Amino acid sequence: MKRIAATTLKGNPVDLKGRALVVGDVAPTFSLQANDLSEVAFGGKTTIIATVPSLDTSVCALETKKFNDEVKNLPNVDVFVVSMDLPFGNKRWCASEGVENLKTLSAHRCTDFGADYGVLISGGPLDRCLARAVFVVGADGKVKYAEYCKEIADHPNYEAVLAAAKG
Repeated sequence: MKRIAATTLKGNPVDLKGRALVVGDVAPTFSLQANDLSEVAFGGKTTIIATVPSLDTSVCALETKKFNDEVKNLPNVDVFVVSMDLPFGNKRWCASEGVENLKTLSAHRCTDFGADYGVLISGGPLDRCLARAVFVVGADGKVKYAEYCKEIADHPNYEAVLAAAKG
């Protein structure tokens, strides 16, 4: 059975490509581009993967800063914030905002990531961007937490994400 996440943009439904992940699923593997243009994959430790439309929007910026601050309290957890923003823009944004405790990753070269995680927006003003969602993947590669924000402009449940990462 195909599970599709649901989200809205200013109250209007947004079409998402891919299958929604749920707790217990094996997280799809990926290789995404870091700010220095290197390829980054996950594995071997607990990882928070936050998908956002763009770091250059207020909610995405606040979310990324919140995770940047919180990761200091999670010494054995990687935090990746993934968008379709180019690595150059991510690097500029991180430098200007003092974000250095997490990795911003770009999925601009491959839409497979967005479809694999059920967050690739199809059509409308944010076509090919990623919807706001957060996943916690355990060291075993299984999804421990999955949240697809009901409204793209809403923040995720930070407490639940952090509890899942600690647990």
